[in-house]
Amino acid sequence: MSQDIAAPQSRHFVLIAAILASSMGFIDGSVISIAIPAIRADLGATLADAQWISNGYLLFLSALILLGGAAGDRFGLRTTFGWGIVVFVLASMVCALAPSPLVLVVARAVQGAGAAFMVPGSLAIIAKAYPREERGKAIGIWAAASSLTSIAGPIIGGFVLTAFGDWSWRLVFAINLPLGGIALALLWFKVNADRPEAGRRLDVAGAALATLALALIAYGLTGDGSESTPGLLHMAAFVGAGLVLGVVFAVWEARTASPMLPLRLFANKAFSGANGLTFALYFALGGAMFFLPMTMIGGWGVTPANVSLALLPMGVLLTVLSSFSGRWADMVGPAPLIALGSLIVAAAFALLGITTPLHNVWFAVLPCVALLGLGMGLVVSPLSTAVMTSVADHDTGVASGVNNAVARVAGLMAVALLGLVVASVFERALGSAAELPIFFGLPASGLTETEEAMRLSATDAAFAAIAYVTAGLSLLSAVIAWLTLERKDLPARA
Repeated sequence: MSQDIAAPQSRHFVLIAAILASSMGFIDGSVISIAIPAIRADLGATLADAQWISNGYLLFLSALILLGGAAGDRFGLRTTFGWGIVVFVLASMVCALAPSPLVLVVARAVQGAGAAFMVPGSLAIIAKAYPREERGKAIGIWAAASSLTSIAGPIIGGFVLTAFGDWSWRLVFAINLPLGGIALALLWFKVNADRPEAGRRLDVAGAALATLALALIAYGLTGDGSESTPGLLHMAAFVGAGLVLGVVFAVWEARTASPMLPLRLFANKAFSGANGLTFALYFALGGAMFFLPMTMIGGWGVTPANVSLALLPMGVLLTVLSSFSGRWADMVGPAPLIALGSLIVAAAFALLGITTPLHNVWFAVLPCVALLGLGMGLVVSPLSTAVMTSVADHDTGVASGVNNAVARVAGLMAVALLGLVVASVFERALGSAAELPIFFGLPASGLTETEEAMRLSATDAAFAAIAYVTAGLSLLSAVIAWLTLERKDLPARA
């Protein structure tokens, strides 16, 4: 590949721009769950509003990310990556200034669309700027910086929210202005425009069908933002319409000349298995990590700073173990490690459910989160290996993109579907207190001691239900890994 995008002395500008762009995506993705209780308190947002604040972003990111990767080839990586940053930053500014939940949801949706063109470009532009013999080191620096951002972002965000109060959730989005501004300046002034592939066709119709199908399903499960849960007729109509469009999408992808989702890849058992377990495991992870901070902050009264510290072990263990588990997967195959890691994740979620009534951050939640990090540390790198080795070399790029999109869709569906579980269990557990203005994930004032005890008990019951559902899905991931992925025999000792 011709390295015309940056001269040798300018390659580090590409790397810095990619790191800054990735940092924006990681900060918004990792801090938003901790910021949700503050957003609800500051804007008066309902639980459904909170779900849409997360899902508006995930919807467009998951539906358009494959299109975003192809657009980089069609229009040039620098151009596509740069415009993705522009859209992401402008939408972030609207998020930071949003006067209502509706404005925030719309801005988050636009932010997700920008991220769909920014996220694939951050790694691709590094690969295009650096020659093969230097690429590994550059990607390693990018990965280390991304891990550091993922770990530090929630901690800094948690302490800011604790120190400055509910309004400071806006700073989570405002930080994207300087980060994005520097990244854009480096791209436009220090990086050359690369040559686009003029003959590359984009599957715009497929992207539109996927977006609309996912939007209808999410709307059917979540509702319009009111406190009341969607009725059966509402769910049946919108989810049914979304599933029909999903079938239309599949038919289109099977027939179009340039599909963004090549269905032929799913004929491979290992590829299908890897994506099936990805959906189940990331559904579990996305759902639990969305509702756990809300439970702790709004339900138990834990500060955002302490919540961020309690979640820290997962990021640290995931980062430390990923390099080792990748090498172990080369020796024994991905199946044993992914199965073991998924079982550990299932145990972590089950223990979270059991210990929920203790309301103990340091001796209940933190150990469970550490166990969760241990399990995911055994899964992530072997899962990437399983995806990449299940397809031919010329399909590894699109296979990685598909797996990334599956993980994002899983998070989208988790927040939408598990919201129904939370709302129904919480309302049922309230019993006679159901007529009071008590809502999941929000503190309540003016309650008697008995009513406050009922609120806490209902909060615990709702999150415990989530924990047990996610534990079951993690077990399913272990079974899929063992049945579909590669296992290698260890070499016999002499």
